[in-house]
Amino acid sequence: MNRRAFARGLAATPFLPALAQAQTPWKPDRPIRFVVGFAPGGSTDTSGRVVAEAISGLLEQPVVIENRVGAAGNIGSEFVARSAPDGYTFVVASVGTHATNQFLYRNMGFHVVRDFTPVSLVVLGGAILAVHPSVPARNVTEFIAHAKANPGKLNMGTSGPGSTQHFAGALFEQRAGVQFTHVPYRGGAPAMADLIAGRIDVLFAPAVEVLPFVRSSQVRPLGITRSERVASLPDLPTIAETVPGYNFSSWIGIFGPANLPQPIVQRMSAAIAEAVRTPRTKERLEQLGYIPAGGDAAAMAELQRQDVVLMEELVRLTGANAD
Repeated sequence: MNRRAFARGLAATPFLPALAQAQTPWKPDRPIRFVVGFAPGGSTDTSGRVVAEAISGLLEQPVVIENRVGAAGNIGSEFVARSAPDGYTFVVASVGTHATNQFLYRNMGFHVVRDFTPVSLVVLGGAILAVHPSVPARNVTEFIAHAKANPGKLNMGTSGPGSTQHFAGALFEQRAGVQFTHVPYRGGAPAMADLIAGRIDVLFAPAVEVLPFVRSSQVRPLGITRSERVASLPDLPTIAETVPGYNFSSWIGIFGPANLPQPIVQRMSAAIAEAVRTPRTKERLEQLGYIPAGGDAAAMAELQRQDVVLMEELVRLTGANAD
């Protein structure tokens, strides 16, 4: 699907089903499936599992995770797009799957706006700028100076071309006036393994994936890509404190198939919002480096709308292409 066609779909497609007249509140009568398009252990999978566990009790039905891995999350997304809008199949979506991929893959077979119903924003997140301990920098200022003195000599690993890691790093290069050598991997885990081993120098990794290695001093954190500090690392400054205007955020949200009835959207959104406010779930998400959000369907739709515009620009800037 080309970008012009996508833009037309974005402008013409309502993000939310039309509000119906007063209806009986929806109550599920069998297990609900949360589809994750990535392998277990990653940021999308981990946050999805925390929320699924938390809302199972509220909905009085098990919410189970089903991993359908491949094509940067597209396989799982397409499965949900083609599922019945009956409230029993949802996708755990990210800015990558539901904003970026549409510009990276020419023929996805589905539309990330037209073929889904936004249900709820779950968490906001950001990446951590982490370096191998051999890099002679203790903060972002020193790191920029080192990178400028060694243009192209620092190897930046990412989970693949067009990934959020790639874009976070590319935006940093642009705003800080530095140049890295991009080393793409097939996923965040092998990139992290090579950072720990010293085979690459820098990685912009999701907090949930890098925090264990920060705590064990195997990698050194220099800054957070979000505009606010995170509760799990209150002393870690934002990159924006050194590079004004730099801000790269991510999110995890829940989407259902297109034409999902409004009572289902409202019940699921309310359950997620209640779940992320509970002290236990809130603490678990914050320890993973997330900011619990629990925004409603309208908030999720608006955030997706904004990030579609941003990600198209970053794809243009980097020339990323998955085909």
